[in-house]
Amino acid sequence: MAVAGIMAAKLVPALLFAALADAVAKRFNQRAIMLCSDLARMLLVLVLLLSNSLLAIYIALFLMETASQFYWPARNVMTADIVEKDSRVRANGFMYGSQRIAMVMGLVMAAAIVRGFEQAVMRVIELDITNIAQMIFDWSPLIVQSGIGHAVNVLIFAFSAALLLFVRRSSAPSSERLPPLSIRRLARDAIAPFRFLRTKPQLRTLLIALSVALVGGGAAIPVGLSYIASLKGSIPLADSLYVIYALSASRQIFMLALATIGVAIGAAIMPRLTTRLDAALLLPAFLAIFAAGMLGFAFNEQYFIAGIYAVAGGLCAAGVVLSGLNCIVRSVGEDMRARVFAATESVLRVSMLTSVVIMTPISDAISGYLRRGLGRVGIDEFLYLPLTGPRITMAISAIVVGLAAAFAFKAIYWNKRNE
Repeated sequence: MAVAGIMAAKLVPALLFAALADAVAKRFNQRAIMLCSDLARMLLVLVLLLSNSLLAIYIALFLMETASQFYWPARNVMTADIVEKDSRVRANGFMYGSQRIAMVMGLVMAAAIVRGFEQAVMRVIELDITNIAQMIFDWSPLIVQSGIGHAVNVLIFAFSAALLLFVRRSSAPSSERLPPLSIRRLARDAIAPFRFLRTKPQLRTLLIALSVALVGGGAAIPVGLSYIASLKGSIPLADSLYVIYALSASRQIFMLALATIGVAIGAAIMPRLTTRLDAALLLPAFLAIFAAGMLGFAFNEQYFIAGIYAVAGGLCAAGVVLSGLNCIVRSVGEDMRARVFAATESVLRVSMLTSVVIMTPISDAISGYLRRGLGRVGIDEFLYLPLTGPRITMAISAIVVGLAAAFAFKAIYWNKRNE
């Protein structure tokens, strides 16, 4: 539930402020918005560094994500003013790609930073230089573990804010006259894509399938991160390769890194798959494989095998997202595509929020009841695995994703084929 709360704190701002942030970015100074966002996030990271209160962490993450919601639209508008018109498509592609690469690098390097800094602290303490060693020893509980990661983030946000001061526009800011900002206009812009979706039955079906799958699959994220800590076995090659050893400081982060590698593989092979196979068939296929993988992940005890499932899960997740986007692109005109993408993202965020906040505790309660009942009749021993809450919760989630896959196959692919 603690992990689910963290995810909720990161999801809610996008639902509350996405439309407002986009409108603000078009009407006010984008550099100032980005600068304020960086400075706000820098100060909020200090809260994470100095406090272990769960409530403080929730509030800090909520406010950081809120600041991010204003940062990205301002960056996109500013990019359009910096880059010449004929180069904007390539610039947007580069910005999108570099953002994803940065996210992957941050995820992979997080554990390495923690491990490396801990080793440095221990080396200095071993040197027995009285004053320095004592000072480091006194502060080490604060700066090791995730503390060093937060300290590095403070510096990163400060560096980002400083770089913004040197950005120069190569063209004049857009002089487009925009209507005054009002709540009514924001509400109308937010509702417009949903009204459009009412006229597209196939898109509604697609959203229903993705939403149900996300309600099921999303529950595995907070539960799975807790479940990983109970797996047996060590990380392969951690004893012989220092890079693997550095990344193994956190078993959860290492597993997320493997899932990210799977996402990268999926993103690389999907363009070729969509040229040979119908995206309407790929979507339910990847959902079905993901459901099977979740079930296998739930009833596995070895960390090495779980890593293989993580790579496969990331690949399937990329396949589901990209095949779904492909279906939208083929069904929606260019004039409404951006709004439909925004509406789709909002629906999926609501589904994820429903999963982590509602389905996770409900599934956990059901799993506790089943565990007690099945334990009495000896099924627990028959399976040679303890029927823990996380294990049964992920099994339930896998069934939900499997149902979404069956629905998507019938409603999207089979009906389309028979038309």
